[in-house]
Amino acid sequence: MLTLDRRQFGRLAVGTALAALLPGRAAFAETTLEAIRKKGVVTVGTEAAFPPFEFVKDGKIVGYGSDILAVVVEELGVKLNQLDLPWQGILPGVLAGKFDFVATTVAINEERAKRYAYTMPIANGQPYAMMRKGDAIKSEDDLKGKVVGTQLASSTEPIARALDDKLKADGEGFADLKLYTAFTESYVALANGEIDAVIQSLPSLAVLVKEKPDTFELACPITAGVKWTYLAWCTRPEDTDLRDFISGVIRKMRDDGRLYELQEKWFGFKMEIPDTGYLPPDAV
Repeated sequence: MLTLDRRQFGRLAVGTALAALLPGRAAFAETTLEAIRKKGVVTVGTEAAFPPFEFVKDGKIVGYGSDILAVVVEELGVKLNQLDLPWQGILPGVLAGKFDFVATTVAINEERAKRYAYTMPIANGQPYAMMRKGDAIKSEDDLKGKVVGTQLASSTEPIARALDDKLKADGEGFADLKLYTAFTESYVALANGEIDAVIQSLPSLAVLVKEKPDTFELACPITAGVKWTYLAWCTRPEDTDLRDFISGVIRKMRDDGRLYELQEKWFGFKMEIPDTGYLPPDAV
């Protein structure tokens, strides 16, 4: 007959208790991608105030990113639940699990690349300065003494601050840096003369200038504090399988020409999308 000493019995009892507490261990290993397919619904977070990437028209979210998202959802074979949220809640929201992934344009930078899993880029977002028609400057150094605006907590906020610091080191910085909840608010402020320039990504500004050539004009590229210029979507860092799935769809669209067709549709020009070199070395 098998006998157990007190120590062996204790280990057996603990093991049995743990097994009872974890009958569905496989369920805990289910990935977000697997859960999406199981539920038949994908929930995404979008800031629909970033034309022409994502914006509301006739009560619907449309734009370049929206067209890409439609293909991703079709490839997933599920229904879409799209949340329209202020930008400041997008990245914290995905980490908190409030939605499955970020389907809105996120600029790549070193800090974010350590916290989020970026997809393959969808556009090149070189920062640029836009001014009122007739006020354009030749270089970023000419923004000294100007009132500059950009979006709060956006990728261009630290870039604007870096430029301000650079100009101050050379003698004179901005007259003021104003931060807005949405870029659309900064455009209104620029048109009204409340600020002298807006710092934003070139694709968005180029479309705005094309639509309102009598109001705005492109000024100059911004290079201070800029290391990475591409724009992408992102997932939680543990959801690399979901990230890779989305990247696979984007790559397929690039390779068969659909992505460039959408760029022509929404921007009027093409932006080459690379396979490598778009992320910092320590990226997720």
